[in-house]
Amino acid sequence: MNTRLTLSIIFFASLYIFTLEAKTLDPYKVLGVEQNASQREIQKAFHKLSLQYHPDKNKNMGAQEKFAEINNAYDILSDEEKRKNYDLYGDEKGSPGFDAGNPGDNRRYTYFTSGGPGHSGFTFRPDEWKNMGGHGNSKSFSFSFGNPGGQSSFGFGLDDIFSNFFGGDMKGGGQFGGFSGSARSQSGSRSSPKSIQAVNSQVYRKEITDKGITWLLLSYTPTLKGTQYYESIVEEVASSLQGALKVGSINCETEMTFCKDLGVNPRRAPRVFVYSYKASESGSLVEYNGDLAMKSLKTFCQDHLPRFSKHINLRNFEFSADTMDTLPKVMLLTTKKDTPVIWCALSGLYHKRFVFYDAEVYDASDPAVRRLGVDALPAVVGWLSNGEKHILKTGTASKDLRTAVHDLSVLLDSFEKKNKAAASSWAKKPWTESGDKQIPLLSGSNFDALCGERTPVCIIGVFRSSKARDKLEAILSLVSQKSLSRRPNAASSSRDSISYALLDATKQPSFLSSLDKAGFKSLDKLLVAYKPRKGKFGAFVGEITTEEVERFIISVLNGDIQFTKTRQKPTLK
Repeated sequence: MNTRLTLSIIFFASLYIFTLEAKTLDPYKVLGVEQNASQREIQKAFHKLSLQYHPDKNKNMGAQEKFAEINNAYDILSDEEKRKNYDLYGDEKGSPGFDAGNPGDNRRYTYFTSGGPGHSGFTFRPDEWKNMGGHGNSKSFSFSFGNPGGQSSFGFGLDDIFSNFFGGDMKGGGQFGGFSGSARSQSGSRSSPKSIQAVNSQVYRKEITDKGITWLLLSYTPTLKGTQYYESIVEEVASSLQGALKVGSINCETEMTFCKDLGVNPRRAPRVFVYSYKASESGSLVEYNGDLAMKSLKTFCQDHLPRFSKHINLRNFEFSADTMDTLPKVMLLTTKKDTPVIWCALSGLYHKRFVFYDAEVYDASDPAVRRLGVDALPAVVGWLSNGEKHILKTGTASKDLRTAVHDLSVLLDSFEKKNKAAASSWAKKPWTESGDKQIPLLSGSNFDALCGERTPVCIIGVFRSSKARDKLEAILSLVSQKSLSRRPNAASSSRDSISYALLDATKQPSFLSSLDKAGFKSLDKLLVAYKPRKGKFGAFVGEITTEEVERFIISVLNGDIQFTKTRQKPTLK
């Protein structure tokens, strides 16, 4: 009997000391956030404290324990279910014990569970001790022990106590389940990051490989230390660039072959990669080896965003012939020196569907900007594959990157549909009786009808190759459908004043020789404005685009082009 009493005293004395040392820490206080803090606020607080107390950076005494507390607190508050349980019961597992009190008012308790079949446990409230047997002022605890049949109050033998407390059979090496939290968080042993998409070989093939969008990838194994810390940095970078990149994690414990094939197996710590398009049009994995800090990793990600937009000088820019009549084009006018993140992202998402340009301009009063018809910055200007220009967006831009990418994606989708309709319309245009498409080929038989003295101005597209002919034909066909008028005081419209024709300079060299002695022989294509009545001509020898052709014709109608007397009256064979 004395032996049992002695064991009881030793047990409760040890238990008293043990439970005082195992004081529950309020995760909100550990992270320094309010109980109604958002996930973003919790994430920021965790990131800040992790940087401060990470064992690799902080060698002070107690830093490692503090780091474990921070991880444990984040593990609770970053998980919706655990946080809810903690708010209701003061325990992330939702196990209030025997005397739980009112929901939401239990953080004064400490909870321990044995992890055994009956989930045995006990609770105590430090500020409210119960009197034991009325002898003096001795203090005691109130215990409850679970079993398959329900809970039992204290009142059975020590064998039962130890059996239930340690999860059944003491010989089996039972442990205090309630003390696994800090060690688990410190080692980063969760099965997978919560808010990051899990990536396997199938996801990688279908959603990542050469899809035009940058991915930030974390490779890890559950037993590696610091996984949660890495995850926090990756999540914060992904959140700041949301819309411009996606984020994923690869568990190399369950995806061993996949990790080996990619060459991303983690070593002593998790590894961070970016699926980059910086080097070529085909994406490739590039490992980040810098300091694990949010700012540095974000800069690295931005540097590896798609670079499919050509940065140009707007004043010297002309569309090249090799992209004409194939893809629609879009240009961003911005005051930023470098290509903005949003435009890099879109250039990847819509690669091979659009030709992207971006230009740095000072303000909307820039002559090159005004020439495009833009009155506010930033602005997006688009050209259909037939050369027709459209102002797609001007003025304010959304501050939220994700929203901005979405809005511009909708805009580009709509413009792409318009381009397909325009291309279809051009393909269906009727042919003339002579077999030419809309714009007739100038010859001796139709010269008087097209460019005779009854015609005020004859616009002639001169070509020396089939490629040049196709381009001129497409542009002049489009321009001929428009009403390009003189200034408001002019008496007639362009449709009545202008005729359009094509000229094959390889078969009709005498026509150009009658205009100029050199016969423009060095040019593959040019545009000639001929005034039959006055025997004068003007020539445009710049880059042939729809916009420039329209501008040239309007200048001709307004008298802004200097005309030259022909050497002799043009003749055709």
